[in-house]
Amino acid sequence: MKLFAIRLKPNEDLRQSLKQFAIQQDIKAGFILSAIGSLKQAKIRFANQDNSTVFNDKFEILTLNGTIATTGVHLHIAIADKQGKTIGGHLDNGCLIYTTAEIVIGASEEFTFKRSFDEQTGYLELEIEMQSFN
Repeated sequence: MKLFAIRLKPNEDLRQSLKQFAIQQDIKAGFILSAIGSLKQAKIRFANQDNSTVFNDKFEILTLNGTIATTGVHLHIAIADKQGKTIGGHLDNGCLIYTTAEIVIGASEEFTFKRSFDEQTGYLELEIEMQSFN
């Protein structure tokens, strides 16, 4: 397993930055090990909803989980507002960093993650392939 650590700065888009990082580092099967920081705007799609909801306020990132690869990212986030109220869901483009985001990423060298349309769910779903070593 390879490890990566990155720090995102104010106004960077959390999802887009992770997607670009996966491409730059040629991450074929990555996953979030740790993530903390803050957002000044959150865009989250809640369970069983077609559209995302935008929140314009200051939030602490409590957790970020999911997979990242050159072929796409699938991440869920939990954030808390200034009263500690917590919300979470599917991370969408448009989550903007307030002060920082400190993220540690693991990457398997044994697998490749791909996404393909699943007729049963109607979504792009994870396909896991073993790497072939010659």
